Amino acid sequence: MRLVRAPSIAAAHSNGGGDGPAGGSADAGGRYKWVVLTNTTLGMMMATIDISIMLIALPDIFRGIGIDPLKPGNSFFLLWMILGFMVVTSVLVVSLGRLGDMYGRVKMYNLGFAVYTFFSLVLTLTWMHGTAAAIWLVVMRLFQGVGAAFLIANSSAILTDAFPPGQRGMALGVNQIAGISGTFIGLVLGGVLAPIQWRLIFLVSVPVGLFCTIWAYTKLREVPRRAHARLDWAGNVTFSLGLVALMVAITYGIQPYGGATMGWANPLVDGCFAGAAVLLAAFALVETRVPDPMFRLQLFRIRAFTAGSLSSLLSSMGRGGLMFMMIIWLQGIWLPLHGFSFSATPLWAGIYMMPLTGGFLLAGPVSGILSDRFGSRPFASGGMLGAAASFALLELLPINFPYWAFALLLLMNGLAMGAFAAPNRAGVMNSLPPQHRGVGSGMNSTFQNSAQVLSIGVFFTLMIIGLSSTLPGALEHGLAAHGVPAKSAQAVGRLPPVSILFAAVLGYSPIQHLLGSGVLSHLPSSSVHALTGRSFFPHLIITPFRNGLHEAFDFALVACLVAAAASWLRGGKYVYVEPSPHGSTPGASSTPGASSTPVWRKADPRRQATRDGATGSALTRAVPAPRAPAHVPPVAEGALVDAQLRARLPFPFVGRGKGFRTRREPDLGLPVRPPV
Repeated sequence: MRLVRAPSIAAAHSNGGGDGPAGGSADAGGRYKWVVLTNTTLGMMMATIDISIMLIALPDIFRGIGIDPLKPGNSFFLLWMILGFMVVTSVLVVSLGRLGDMYGRVKMYNLGFAVYTFFSLVLTLTWMHGTAAAIWLVVMRLFQGVGAAFLIANSSAILTDAFPPGQRGMALGVNQIAGISGTFIGLVLGGVLAPIQWRLIFLVSVPVGLFCTIWAYTKLREVPRRAHARLDWAGNVTFSLGLVALMVAITYGIQPYGGATMGWANPLVDGCFAGAAVLLAAFALVETRVPDPMFRLQLFRIRAFTAGSLSSLLSSMGRGGLMFMMIIWLQGIWLPLHGFSFSATPLWAGIYMMPLTGGFLLAGPVSGILSDRFGSRPFASGGMLGAAASFALLELLPINFPYWAFALLLLMNGLAMGAFAAPNRAGVMNSLPPQHRGVGSGMNSTFQNSAQVLSIGVFFTLMIIGLSSTLPGALEHGLAAHGVPAKSAQAVGRLPPVSILFAAVLGYSPIQHLLGSGVLSHLPSSSVHALTGRSFFPHLIITPFRNGLHEAFDFALVACLVAAAASWLRGGKYVYVEPSPHGSTPGASSTPGASSTPVWRKADPRRQATRDGATGSALTRAVPAPRAPAHVPPVAEGALVDAQLRARLPFPFVGRGKGFRTRREPDLGLPVRPPV
């Protein structure tokens, strides 16, 4: 019987297949993986567009349903329409990724597209008015977020199954950058559609979602489930409740409470923080006791996974609040000073931020492709250093900046963030065992999405601290100088800064909205024109805004620097290698040659087909049967070996060039995948 060695990672790459159902087939290599990439990229983009599309469309939505969002009793609707979708996706992605590992990732992904499309249609058909309509929109947005969480949790795992290790960086880069860019594309899309009819921001998702749902059901293939497992109900409940409590605390912490400008002293906020700490501690304890945990804590023994997840969390902390700060900067100050009406600023803020999106789109795929060859560490760490530098340069800009300088720094930030995102996600997914890619992807997405919500809370807190020290006095004196009665000027000056910021974000004329028509009608027309014009409010808040903005940029800079350091700790290029069929983990023994025997199987004639380089015609050549190595010498972890010895050793390596250092697979205490 003639034997040939089983295909290695390199062989899988040459065949074009991953771990999918037909990883080595010509169909999978030629077409299927691109179908997966296109469908999952559309899914990620639609899910993330809906995160930001509401931000720009809120003024038109509230006008359409007849609610003033800046009244104290309506702040709940304002915040939860913005953050509710993000909170749901943060809470559910790990659980839904685990369900994908158990019952099929494609099944869960397809279900997510159907749920997302259905609730997009339900939101479009909103027929109520006033408070009832606002409650309806908040609740239906939460269910729409459930569908998006299915997509986010399983798309990376499906891509990793479909693509070979040598192309995963490119594929995950395209997918990841499409998701990040969607948050900025949503700003422009919301600004274009909402003035026409606010329901269009939901309706636009329906035809795309319907098409992609049918396409996914008919074309995507399920990877056979590898092991039966039980759902970890205790872990799911404690984790979900703990994370919800944390998100609620952050959401209400940035709202005013009593006479304070913020709500961090609110007993509800303190109670939610305490409850979150108890529930998440209980969750960590539960996960060490149950046989089939939701959150695979053993995965943190993989250095590449731990470093990638930590750097993802920190980068999201630096990036998450950036969009809000830029919108306030543009809508509240820069655009009005350059001749734009307040009502037009939401759309133009999205347009003027397009260099940031362009940077993501340029750097993401390129860095992903390069990381397939050179590893994730140089690009991910370099991207975070570049992002930190861009934040430092943004601090040097004057508040009333020349746009070309602002655009170049936005492009620089987008390029840096894009250079980080794609290689980092590829490094995380490459490090995971196939049977845990769903839950691992969900864990990474939870860190990223939760950090974005936390970042918004931190950025707003720093901004409001900067504003609250000088804005009330400046506002009161400025209004009094234009003839506003002292009582009215004092009342406006005592308003919490967050109300003034939200007025600018929502595209209202802040002074007109805060004073009201009753006060303005008693002022001379020259004073009314000056107060409601395009320069009074921007000049009023420039100095207080600068203080808060610099604090926020300092925080983002530090977060990016720490993320760069965490990313560097991941080590060299690392791809998970399946355990041998004899039940041992590659490299788990100090004498790997003795315990990890190369896999041998019958020769497959199909794998001997090659093509003539000149004519492209199919050739069949006799492949000499290689002999099994008589002895594989024991090699210690970290030993430097040459290429010839490397070819005989059945476990992963790091490094490039003439020498390669062995790298052991950590003992995860996980079930070994049975031989195929």
